[in-house]
Amino acid sequence: MVSAANFFSPSLSNAQQAVAKVPEKFAALAKSLSGATLVGHFVMSGTEKDTDLKQERYELTNVRHVKDDQWLFMARIQYGEHDMTLPLTLPVHWAGDTPIISIDKMPIPSLGTYTARVMIYSDHYAGFWSGGDHGGHLFGIVERVQVPKDAAP
Repeated sequence: MVSAANFFSPSLSNAQQAVAKVPEKFAALAKSLSGATLVGHFVMSGTEKDTDLKQERYELTNVRHVKDDQWLFMARIQYGEHDMTLPLTLPVHWAGDTPIISIDKMPIPSLGTYTARVMIYSDHYAGFWSGGDHGGHLFGIVERVQVPKDAAP
């Protein structure tokens, strides 16, 4: 016999399964992005609306979980006339199995203060960004360096 309490209570096994998958998700994200390059484009909207695609590139030498929702991204950022390498500690939240980089009015040295939501899924990224009186959308692919099979370890 199934009691009403069992019928209406959330399944502990589902909650336990979700918690058990956290280390797997974290390891998969670190492995997927470390050594990868995000290659794509952005467009501007708002007061400086410019719908021409502009190139952007984020070379990620290392990505690792620090604590809680904080992740350290060692990144070379290239867009427009900018080309710099710096460590960025970024909050990453999860929508199921999908990581979302989520920053709010975060100062980035030599670049400005930004708010952004960037989703990464199936070797693609897409999102929204804003800085000051401008903002827009960004999107692209996650590329990884292909190591030749005959390369020595």
